[in-house]
Amino acid sequence: MSLSTLFNHEEFIARHIGPNAADQAAMLAQIGASSIEDLVAQTIPDDIRFKQKLPLPDAVSEVDALAKIRAIAAKNIVNHSFIGLGYYPNITPNVILRNVLENPGWYTAYTPYQAEIAQGRLEALLNYQQMIIDMTGLDLANASLLDEATAAAEAMAMARRISKVKAEKFFVDEQVLPQTLDVVKTRAQYFGFELVIGAATAAGDDDYFGALLQYPGADGAVRDLTAPIAALKARGGVAIVAADLLALALLKSPAEMGADVAIGSSQRFGIPMGFGGPHAAYFAFKDEMKRSAPGRIIGVSIDAKGKTALRMALQTREQHIRREKANSNICTSQVLLANMAGMYAVYHGPAGIKRIAGRTHRLASLFAQGVRFANGSGGKIVHDAFFDTVQVNTGAQTASIYAAALAAGYNLLQVSDSVLSVAFHEAATQKDLATLIQLFTGQSADLAALDLATSEVIPAALQRASNYLTHPVFNRYHTEHEMLRYLKRLENRDLAMNHSMISLGSCTMKLNATSEMIPVTWAEFGNIHPFAPKAQTLGYFEMINGLADQLKAITGFDAICMQPNSGAQGEYAGLLAIRRYHDSRNEAHRDICLIPKSAHGTNPATAQMMGLKVVVVDCDDSGNVDLSDLKAKAELHGANLAALMLTYPSTHGVFETAVKEICATVHQFGGQVYMDGANLNAQVGLTRPADIGADVSHMNLHKTFCIPHGGGGPGMGPIGMKAHLAPFMSNHAVANIDQGDASVAQGQSAVSAAPFGSASILPISWMYITMMGAGGVKHATEIALLNANYMMQQLSAHYPVLYTGANGRVAHECIIDIRPLKAASGITEVDIAKRLMDYGFHAPTMSFPVAGTLMIEPTESESKAELDRFIAAMISIRQEIDQVQAGVWPAENNPLKNAPHSKNDIAAEWDRPYSREVAFFPLPYVLDNKFWPSVNRIDDVYGDRNLICACPSMDQYE
Repeated sequence: MSLSTLFNHEEFIARHIGPNAADQAAMLAQIGASSIEDLVAQTIPDDIRFKQKLPLPDAVSEVDALAKIRAIAAKNIVNHSFIGLGYYPNITPNVILRNVLENPGWYTAYTPYQAEIAQGRLEALLNYQQMIIDMTGLDLANASLLDEATAAAEAMAMARRISKVKAEKFFVDEQVLPQTLDVVKTRAQYFGFELVIGAATAAGDDDYFGALLQYPGADGAVRDLTAPIAALKARGGVAIVAADLLALALLKSPAEMGADVAIGSSQRFGIPMGFGGPHAAYFAFKDEMKRSAPGRIIGVSIDAKGKTALRMALQTREQHIRREKANSNICTSQVLLANMAGMYAVYHGPAGIKRIAGRTHRLASLFAQGVRFANGSGGKIVHDAFFDTVQVNTGAQTASIYAAALAAGYNLLQVSDSVLSVAFHEAATQKDLATLIQLFTGQSADLAALDLATSEVIPAALQRASNYLTHPVFNRYHTEHEMLRYLKRLENRDLAMNHSMISLGSCTMKLNATSEMIPVTWAEFGNIHPFAPKAQTLGYFEMINGLADQLKAITGFDAICMQPNSGAQGEYAGLLAIRRYHDSRNEAHRDICLIPKSAHGTNPATAQMMGLKVVVVDCDDSGNVDLSDLKAKAELHGANLAALMLTYPSTHGVFETAVKEICATVHQFGGQVYMDGANLNAQVGLTRPADIGADVSHMNLHKTFCIPHGGGGPGMGPIGMKAHLAPFMSNHAVANIDQGDASVAQGQSAVSAAPFGSASILPISWMYITMMGAGGVKHATEIALLNANYMMQQLSAHYPVLYTGANGRVAHECIIDIRPLKAASGITEVDIAKRLMDYGFHAPTMSFPVAGTLMIEPTESESKAELDRFIAAMISIRQEIDQVQAGVWPAENNPLKNAPHSKNDIAAEWDRPYSREVAFFPLPYVLDNKFWPSVNRIDDVYGDRNLICACPSMDQYE
């Protein structure tokens, strides 16, 4: 063997792809294809095939890829950050770092739609909600949103839904964080809202349907908002307070000032800055607003045995069901980060949180006093009342102090030519305090004397008197041993990818390789402020631009916008670029969006958010877009046609042969084609969205490009655009994006709080593409097609397959139809989903895009052995259905209707018409790797009728 062969630079490809060469040959023979290329030719229309080698480098080994990204990371400079503006250094407890953030048992789980096998994550999220309820003083909280800025935009939209004020005016405090204002401006424009920006005291001066107030303000000042809130509400407006979560440990809560809604970021609770994300935004609200609130809400219910059990509550509000009438287009949130923030509160408890807040505030107070001592009575401190952020009028010395601080390794915020801002935080030390006083005053400070001489700066009326974090969960796990065991207990209640395949169609639950994850927790990526000087972030820009180049090569687009921090946010950013493009051509009247009936629910919800009118396009009997209906509606609305939102391959799991004609029809009438990137895993290396005819497309990096789902987030949804749309991508008001493609996007407002969204997880996708190389990413797609068609062929003898392509093939997923079985036996897709838990599997996607079906996507990362285990489970379940249909088991008392069988059933009295062995170990392989659901089937109706979204007493879990 040659030396090059022995080094085996392509080794990672085989680590990522499940079936080996022998398995692939056997699978091809089983499905009747002579080769991989033969299968691809039968599956993908020839007129859209990309038949060249992708313009990407060849594969790189894991060791070499890590060395490359380590060298890139080294170009970032990790200074002491005192910039603030919503992003702060903090300390992630190592027990949480190792056992949550770095643990695939937490980060590879899926959104907890199947609640019986997600009780651990749901409890962690309930803890998070309880923490937010306690800190804000409000009645309810959701389980996180994407970031503080988009949470503010969602709050504005909710205020419009619930306010009885007829005026379309919304008030924004002039002290709102600048990145929040930027995103709110974007959202308001296409909702048709007029923004009025002014001092908080003016919030009640006119008929505003709502107001957004910052607490403390962006300038650091702590102001009592009680009076302006009362004045606003007296006129019918909804009061929204964006509050610093750590500050609320010392400050009067938003609810105590009269707020209806509180929003903000939980980043300070142990989440690294990460150049802007991911961070869990919080969203708290009054009880009467619960059916209008955006995002997921975790609620308490009971299972079939009456035991306390958790689930996602009020799901009928969501876009999957309500589509364009949904409260928002949110599909993912920041679950992994919310779990971390909640666990931070569990670990520290109320005393620990108060101590951290008190230390942070005391450092700021001593700094202010030190500056005053050196400059005479009154000094140069701008505001007398503050929490952590001190503004100093430094006059003619501003530039020199800023430069000296930079040279000493400290990043400050320069507010103006005469004012500097210093924001203290959990990680700040006494040494930092002494250094900063020296930098500002030129004098050494006696910290002990300063401590004695410094009095309280928070007004007594604004000091918090109410308790928080009183629930036992926040008061019993303060040793590392207890915390470690608590985290493990919760992990054991969740089925994640480290246990078995998660075959969710459209969700692409594939391998999240360890080497891809390692750079995320490096300080060079984690400890960088999103508004740090660009000279300190050269590594980040090199990595981000490198990933953009990789994505351009894969998709064929001319430009990439990395800002959207979820797939739904990518949809929004893509339609925003289209609307801005039409506006630039004096065609703002184009407001019709064509959306196929099969589309993901986020599509119509996003179109509505952009002020577009949704016109539904029919699908034919084969599940394809009805071309004649599309043409008729495109012609009918031609003068006003803005866009078509198209998923490809289709949501039905088929490569439609007429896709180029579909795109050409939309272009013929002046519309733009937005391609939903949910199914990009079936395209990479074999076809490209831009070549097919798409003008813009989002790319779910948490699907095709290996960022893990995190139990429901984080994600990233960058968009690719053709050159004519590139000038209309999102920019950023604070950190202008002037490198790479975005140099053309000057003046455009933002869609997310940070310039590059959740930047710290982008190395995952960079590593994946780098290690796979041009050949590897293409081969991954080929095997995704092979695995899906093998699965379809094996199951088709037992279940009807709903849709196939022209040659009887499916793309990367297939839909099996349960409706005929339900009609014959009474067994539903829900029963099958719950029974699969007894076999150790998470259910496929249920009742989407067609009610009464299961959509299965095995991905390329699953081995033939794992596919065969899943197939065996589904065949066994089919045989169980036959037993019900034949009357061997009663229609309402059988293994499917009683599923899942929890660990609590083991020792219980057994009077069922089937054995314990059938219930718990239906196939031999289950015995080797048994997953025990911790609860029985959950009563969804009870949970919604008796809504409780806070932590019950601990004995209810016993």
